[in-house]
Amino acid sequence: MPAAFFAVFFAYPVAAIVARGLKADGHWRPGRIADVLGDGGVRHVLWFTTWQALASTALTLLVALPGAYVLARLDFPGRRLLRAVVTVPFVLPTVVAGSAWLALVGRGGLLDTLWGVRLDTTVWAILLAHVFFNYAVVVRTVGGLWAQLDPRQEEAARMLGASRLTAWRTVTLPALAPAVAAAALMVFLFTFTSFGVVQILGGPRFATLEVEIYRQTSEIFDLSTAAVLTLVQFAAVAAILAVHARTVRRRERALRLVDASRTARRPRGATQWALLTGVLLSVAVLVLLPLAVLVQRSLDAPGLRYYRALSSDDGNIFLVAPITAIGTSLEYALAATAIAVAIGGLAAGALARRDAGRLVRGFDALLMLPLGVSAVTVGFGFLIALDTPPLDLRASWILVPLAQALVGVPFVVRTMLPVLRAVDTRLREAAAVLGASPWRVWRAVDLPLVRRALLIAAGFAFAVSLGEFGATVFIARPDRPTLPVAVTRLLGRPGDLNYGQAMALSTILMLVCAATLLLLEGLRGRTTGDRTDPTGEF
Repeated sequence: MPAAFFAVFFAYPVAAIVARGLKADGHWRPGRIADVLGDGGVRHVLWFTTWQALASTALTLLVALPGAYVLARLDFPGRRLLRAVVTVPFVLPTVVAGSAWLALVGRGGLLDTLWGVRLDTTVWAILLAHVFFNYAVVVRTVGGLWAQLDPRQEEAARMLGASRLTAWRTVTLPALAPAVAAAALMVFLFTFTSFGVVQILGGPRFATLEVEIYRQTSEIFDLSTAAVLTLVQFAAVAAILAVHARTVRRRERALRLVDASRTARRPRGATQWALLTGVLLSVAVLVLLPLAVLVQRSLDAPGLRYYRALSSDDGNIFLVAPITAIGTSLEYALAATAIAVAIGGLAAGALARRDAGRLVRGFDALLMLPLGVSAVTVGFGFLIALDTPPLDLRASWILVPLAQALVGVPFVVRTMLPVLRAVDTRLREAAAVLGASPWRVWRAVDLPLVRRALLIAAGFAFAVSLGEFGATVFIARPDRPTLPVAVTRLLGRPGDLNYGQAMALSTILMLVCAATLLLLEGLRGRTTGDRTDPTGEF
């Protein structure tokens, strides 16, 4: 089923749009590839796309790994709230994230006002905004596994004479390596295909492949150049995923997982308190400050004028009042989450089998391709390919959740797979020897161990569905806009009222996400208290 889903709703639409761009009068034009790649401007875009993604990934890991440790191993008041707060930026539309950072580092922004420093149109603004956007990926992916690692293994190494650093390097780090690699991969793919952040903060000086594809498609109407750039992006991402799958697979091993509630302790000693303080400060500066600017801009008019304008459909750019985008987004996100969890859960279960063949293991890398292929291409591909029976879905409401689920499935797989592969196969074998059916084995052995991973996966899928923009903007109907589409279209129109409404909708999206994540934290907390769950928070 996962293979069929990706073949129909990803490979087919992307192939359709690429084929249309590389054909002229019914004939293929392979020479167009050499023409585009020979252009100096295109080579510069490719170089900038690659090195800024590498720099963004390294900086995000450097800043977020301490946060992953703090949220996984230290118990302090407000821990669940902090875990939800750092996830909020991840679901905001990238254009909104870029606008928030522009208010901080651009002309007339906070830095300019206080110290006369401007970072807009510099690569530093782009890198910092990418950390803001992807901080939660590292914290959730790495911290989820870190919270379940048995600390007694590291303590045993300390008792044998190893220093704290040596024990962490030889015991904990190898166990975390697959999760760190998975987080790094996701961050790299998101920054490699960055669009809104680079377009707003980079100005005319910087452009990623995604920005250039959008420009060639929507502004210049050169589908052939856009198709070549899509192929380049596709080939680069496929190569990266192949290397990742080959290297990480060699380093995976069964781990001793314990109840996450037993591993978190109150901070002890000056080092842990200093680390906690440093993490809180970094979150305040990199996460809370841009969000505070967002809220302040939405309240920058007397009498909540921007919020009251959302309920009116007079003179706006939609067929309905902008406030209806909230309900529409929630409906689409719930449907997309259900699809992503079903498809991603089945895929993760198949990939976790130790006897999986090479073909099945290769599918692991293919599942990540939707994160690395232009969302603009996917959106146009849906319109072009899904227009004839039995796949004429252009008028169906399910089209938007399908596009959103494509982005959610990789997060479900990447979140559940390390935990499923860490389960000791002897537990399954023992249950099978005692006469349990495969379904009973999965329900009695695997499900309790991956329950928390499943909740985290569902939360990630819901979050990315709420914030998905690249493909949705082309297929969402004018009478049913999603929040990101509404925000972007309001930002694209002149006038203080339109800008204020965009900030108000962005604030509502942030609050909806925060409330959802807090609810998820509550569910995880109740799961932790269930003694039938041997892993607690998973």
